[in-house]
Amino acid sequence: MPTPPPADVIEPHPTDEIETRAEFDRRLATGSLAGLTVQGLRLDLAPVPDLTAVTVTGTLFVGCRFASREVGADLVRRGANVVPPFSGLPYPTQPSHLYTPEELAAGFAEGGFAGMYDTRVYAHFRAHGGALPDVREALGQRLHDHGVDNALADATRAWLTAYGPQSVVGIMGGHAVPRGSVSYRMAAVLGWELARADRLVVTGGGPGVMEAANLGAYLAGRPAEELTAAIDLLAAAPDFTDHDRYTAAALGVRERYAPPPVPQQRAADLGWARTGGLAIPTWLYGHEPANLFAGRIAKYFSNAIREDTILRLARGGIVFAPGRAGTVQEVFQAATKTYYGTDGASGAYVFLDRAYWTRELPVESLLRPLLGASPFGDLSPTIHLTDDVREAVRVLTATA
Repeated sequence: MPTPPPADVIEPHPTDEIETRAEFDRRLATGSLAGLTVQGLRLDLAPVPDLTAVTVTGTLFVGCRFASREVGADLVRRGANVVPPFSGLPYPTQPSHLYTPEELAAGFAEGGFAGMYDTRVYAHFRAHGGALPDVREALGQRLHDHGVDNALADATRAWLTAYGPQSVVGIMGGHAVPRGSVSYRMAAVLGWELARADRLVVTGGGPGVMEAANLGAYLAGRPAEELTAAIDLLAAAPDFTDHDRYTAAALGVRERYAPPPVPQQRAADLGWARTGGLAIPTWLYGHEPANLFAGRIAKYFSNAIREDTILRLARGGIVFAPGRAGTVQEVFQAATKTYYGTDGASGAYVFLDRAYWTRELPVESLLRPLLGASPFGDLSPTIHLTDDVREAVRVLTATA
């Protein structure tokens, strides 16, 4: 029987990384960068740093740009390791931060959906082998996804320190749920209620239930009537396959309902978490428009890494709204982690729409005996079925 991995295998490890120019300049002034990792910095921009006298033994420069090739070659001669950014890629090989909705949507005003950064990266992904890329593309994608891993750890650290892992709630469900539908509205209210209860809402970053949950979190600082009004506006473009209208409606709502400023005393570095939460999508599903209501977006090329990451973070419980094969896969992938305690203690499993999960897709009848036989005891009481969003919120906020 598998046992949980040792704690040091699954917990984030602190590393000595430099990800901002300000931190780089501070370290440079000491005369040594030895043993550090410098990630994704534009060291070719003014003021161009003088690296000739600094100690760089064992320093790793990954995805950085230098004023000339000779600068990089000199660093290697003096003991550094240099992994330069790959040329010809529309995405960074070592992103220093998570994406924002504005970054993914960049280019829409000029070129519509086809001109967006997000769409252009997807087109490149498809043109270079999709899920089976050539070696050069695969290396670029792996470096990118590692950068996203690292940026995600940085982005969530302050939240986890303040509220703990049990405050992070995942929301899963069908991507094809149309805007304005009952299921969409329920998911939006759920995200709104959870964000107002200081829970970090995490979704898979797609349309449907996922967009609705991030929308609710995005408008958590506004009254419920404005959430309803925003959904009504979005409902004019209900179908995500109508890419341009769908995206234009989202951008219109973002502009009309921009979140209010975050009070200084409530930690400005957590403002993104309180106005949209987190989305973790993948370019494997790049044919679906980006969910533009999350505060931060950890977009991966690897769907497998992306799915595991969502479930690893959601230690405060997971809500499963009606969905098909993808949602059912997530149910049992999450159950495996809970059964073996892979990532530590799990929160509640909340299934919205009792009839759906007991009759149409009777997941409960398989899940209860499975979790009941966990080596950590009977975990079946963590399973909750309800038709009431507010009951779901009560379950998810009862502890943590």
